[in-house]
Amino acid sequence: MRTTGSYERSATASEEVAAFIPLPLPPVEPAVAIDDHIRELLGRAEHHLARLELAGQLVPSIDWFVYGFVRKEAVVSSQIEGTQATLMDLLNFEAQDPNEPPHDTDVSEVCNYLDALAYARTELKRENGLPLSMRLLNETHRHLMRGVRGAERQPGQPRRSQNWIGGTRPSNAAFVPPPPQALGELLSAFEKYMHAEDDLPAIVRIGLLHVQFETIHPYLDGNGRIGRLLIALLLEHWGLLSQPLLYLSVFFKRHRDEYYRRLSAVRTDGDWESWIRYFLEGVAVIADEAIGRARELFAIVGSDRERVLASQSSSLMAARLFEKLPKHPIVTVARVVSLLQTTKPTAAKAVKALIDARVLVETTGRKRDRSFHYAAYLERLRSGQELDTV
Repeated sequence: MRTTGSYERSATASEEVAAFIPLPLPPVEPAVAIDDHIRELLGRAEHHLARLELAGQLVPSIDWFVYGFVRKEAVVSSQIEGTQATLMDLLNFEAQDPNEPPHDTDVSEVCNYLDALAYARTELKRENGLPLSMRLLNETHRHLMRGVRGAERQPGQPRRSQNWIGGTRPSNAAFVPPPPQALGELLSAFEKYMHAEDDLPAIVRIGLLHVQFETIHPYLDGNGRIGRLLIALLLEHWGLLSQPLLYLSVFFKRHRDEYYRRLSAVRTDGDWESWIRYFLEGVAVIADEAIGRARELFAIVGSDRERVLASQSSSLMAARLFEKLPKHPIVTVARVVSLLQTTKPTAAKAVKALIDARVLVETTGRKRDRSFHYAAYLERLRSGQELDTV
């Protein structure tokens, strides 16, 4: 059995607790054993990631390809933390006035995830932006927690008090992360490993970093979302994907009990190998599912485009509106006015043309303030219970 850390006893909330302090990465004594099973899983994961990257390069519009995948990740990652918002809640909000902030706090949390990911990706690409570092993660955390539940709990700063996971109080917690006075050294070592030379494959290193971040649990709130967002950032920053196309939160939610068991086994038994197998399986499965979903969405868009162009009631504005739908699968007439920079009558005619072409469907049943769904596209985008159940 490998030792992965030590316990420090201290008093928290008038109770004695044993906080776990992990050893720095990479695992040693012994080092991670890349056996035949892990090699096989690694080969599958790398193969499916390469296919997913190719699918992203071959699509006519990478923007709308990324649009749906990022929103899936934002919704499911937020759901894991107890947020009730679904993908449809998010898309319905985005169909409204873009200058109006969300009234639903759950939708706000999902929007913050999108904002946090966009911020981090922009910084990493900007010439004078923040590098991959704890400072970047701190600022990303600030974006994540802005104006939502937990906003008062030191957003953007490592915690200055003890936290715990599970249980009603520290003494019956499922896990107690490191004490706050240990965070400086732990986070410095964590950051160094992100930039260190290592013979381990990049995907394996990403899996190790995710566990280490969740074990350190540096913030009072939002650790899970930042830890999952870190996976997407590393996949892109280390050149495994050029866009955030892999939404591993779906796999973690689908196999939630196994996820927590594997994290716990790393801490208690030093079983990094079982975690790596679980992580690599998740990468391969979700990448393969994403490729299949992309094919289905492209097929739907291609077929519907032909139908729109062949429709007798079609027009240039209707065709322009159709090309906007993959990034705006729910629209109102007011939103179409903004999207097409046109008048309300012209926007209404474009909407009606897409209804006649059996592309858009009115869903409210109201006379006023109606919204229209790109139904076939949404059905495929939403497929999978993970997006609509919490």
